[in-house]
Amino acid sequence: MADDMSFRQRTVIEFLVKEEIPAAEIHQRLQRAYGSVCMGVSSVQRWVKHFKDGNTSIEDEPWSGRPRIASTEHSKERVDEIIQDDRRVTVDTIARKLGIGHSAVQEMIESLGYRKVCARWVQWLLTEDHKGQQKAVTSELLQRYGHEGDDFLFCIVTGDKSWFHHFEPETKWQSMEWHHLHSPSKKEAKTVPSAAKVMGTVFWDAERFILAEFLEPGQTTNAAGYVQTLHNFCHALCDKRLGRNIIILHDNARPHAARLTLEAIAKMGWEVLPHPSHSPDLVPSNYHLFRFVKDQLRGRFETREAIQKQCVGVFGRLERNFTKAEFSNSQNAGRNVYKEVGIMWKNKERSVN
Repeated sequence: MADDMSFRQRTVIEFLVKEEIPAAEIHQRLQRAYGSVCMGVSSVQRWVKHFKDGNTSIEDEPWSGRPRIASTEHSKERVDEIIQDDRRVTVDTIARKLGIGHSAVQEMIESLGYRKVCARWVQWLLTEDHKGQQKAVTSELLQRYGHEGDDFLFCIVTGDKSWFHHFEPETKWQSMEWHHLHSPSKKEAKTVPSAAKVMGTVFWDAERFILAEFLEPGQTTNAAGYVQTLHNFCHALCDKRLGRNIIILHDNARPHAARLTLEAIAKMGWEVLPHPSHSPDLVPSNYHLFRFVKDQLRGRFETREAIQKQCVGVFGRLERNFTKAEFSNSQNAGRNVYKEVGIMWKNKERSVN
């Protein structure tokens, strides 16, 4: 049984814990107040943890006999009710409401099968209508692919735009190094992409890159600008793609879906693949091309001309590699890239079921 002096110090500790005073400072204050009868550092730390865990008793825990168990069925039911009422409630709040220890509450939460998770951030919260549209479109494309085969895929030309920063920091994966087991790990300051950037639009198909254009400073992407890009794309097609129908695969951003754009595409005699709303992951440039290109652009570029030149160089190297080792076991490796489109459609169809 603790003596009166111990109880007094525990009461002081409880008060100072509520004031959010650190354990080391609490011990120093107790030393100044109680001198030689002050409890030790380890005891102060133990009682600080005791009160931080939500316990209010200043009595010692019993040393013999069967310990009191807070994790009863009734307590578990109460914990379940509290969580059902507020999914964001903290363990400390539950412990205070029930008057039991933090660790006991944690055990009950685990036994009830709960775990606290963060919401996954997505660009859009899809409604049931959006999901139904995705399923309908991907099913239609899969059926057509099954009927026409690779001839269908090789008629597709896809285009999209992306920002290319003057400075792209290396990824954490790219910074990995071999170290001995006991070598100190390397530390680097976290960096972010530069504010200076260039907007680039790229058109490509399963065999080649057809066009890369970059906006001038102050220019914005609108329907008129996109129509001009399509005309430039049409001229580039005359040199690079002969005797094949053109099927455009792009997302339904406003410049792409504007009446002016649709009229221009109709005059050129091109087909546009249907694209469900809020589905940027159904355009190959987003999930395949841009990620790879930006990995090749890690570094610093002083001018927009320098980064544009580097982008075009990366596109050229990719085009040459399409028929080499970049995608092995294929005479035309671009075919493998475009087969991913079919896999992508199939995965999207499954995900919205």
